[in-house]
Amino acid sequence: MEKLKQNLPGMLVCLLIAVPAYILGRSFPLIGGPVIAILAGMLICSFYEVHGKVVAGIKYTSKKILQYAVVLLGFGLDLGVVLSTGRESLPVIIVTISASLVTAFILCKIMHLPSKICTLIGVGSSICGGSAIAAAAPVIKADDSEIAQALAVVFFFNVVAALVFPWFGNYLGMPHDAQIFGIFAGTAVNDTSSVTAAASTWDSMWGLGSETLDKAVTVKLTRTLAIIPICVGLSFIFAGSLISKDKTQRTDWSLRRILKMIPSFIVLFVIASLITTVSTRILGISPAVFACFKEVSIFMIVTAMAAVGLNCSLIKLIKTGAKPIFLGFCCWSAITFSCLFALEML
Repeated sequence: MEKLKQNLPGMLVCLLIAVPAYILGRSFPLIGGPVIAILAGMLICSFYEVHGKVVAGIKYTSKKILQYAVVLLGFGLDLGVVLSTGRESLPVIIVTISASLVTAFILCKIMHLPSKICTLIGVGSSICGGSAIAAAAPVIKADDSEIAQALAVVFFFNVVAALVFPWFGNYLGMPHDAQIFGIFAGTAVNDTSSVTAAASTWDSMWGLGSETLDKAVTVKLTRTLAIIPICVGLSFIFAGSLISKDKTQRTDWSLRRILKMIPSFIVLFVIASLITTVSTRILGISPAVFACFKEVSIFMIVTAMAAVGLNCSLIKLIKTGAKPIFLGFCCWSAITFSCLFALEML
């Protein structure tokens, strides 16, 4: 109860930003509530320094509420649908994710960028944008400014992809059906809203109803599964780097220690996905029952992003953002061209 009293003022401040951001995000899905919330928070932070009683609640919201939101995302994932689609899209997904992560790793070394920012941009670009960043951030213990930079960079190239890719696909001579462009949009665009925008545009261009949209979103859900191995792998890498810095600490890779390294919210994310899959496929429960969990998760992410924004100065972010933007461009380009190459090979 004492902890709730301590966190409540800051959480209420985040809610005051999150509610209008969430509503605006539904009206402007290409931008989305999380980005509106983080920009609003950064604008406030640029003119008013956050201090006093609200600090603890804002910090709690940016860390813990974010983890709870990731858990609820699992309820929107039917593993059966993902596995059936994955047979044809999995090779393309693996190629694009690998291309982005390798690009981020190489440029991190060449450009001497902070490793956590590079990790978040690489993961966010290759998997599912803000959701992947939300999942990876607590694993690598990224601070709010690093989360904000990664989100801003990934969002910018999301918008570019949503606007350009339908016309780019037509320029490349892609068949005017849902198959190829659906996989392309689902793998080369990371955020759900941008995937939806690109696929819907393609459908409207060639009168396909919602065929491309259905294909692209299902491929996108398949990519979302990569959050699990990526975050588990990051937890091992981060724990290993801490051990290597402490030469006096004995490296212990016992099963108990390995299990402790796996973030609990990632385990809960998997359990939530299994619950949805079993309920819909075996027990015959309608997927609509779980839709509310996804909506609550989105609102929680919006609230957490408001907290992240309140800890970041927009002016400072602009001044330090040139290199991360270039990194984002390189990751985005690597994903796009590796996706096209993989589609050509299929």
